[in-house]
Amino acid sequence: MSESEPEERLDETTTWPELAIGLYDRLTGRGAEITYEFEEMEVAVPSKAGEDADHAHWHVDGTLRITTREP
Repeated sequence: MSESEPEERLDETTTWPELAIGLYDRLTGRGAEITYEFEEMEVAVPSKAGEDADHAHWHVDGTLRITTREP
């Protein structure tokens, strides 16, 4: 079985909440900080995974900073 077959990718992220939780879990306790700076960026945010998702349109102009730490 190759690595690209679905049976071996059961832990693959398939939803936006899973992605957010996975990112937080990997960064928490490492003193990590992610900084993004945007100028006139437009984002179509899907309501769910899949081709039939509705999209919210966001306009971002500024800085987004994500910092993690353990309580």
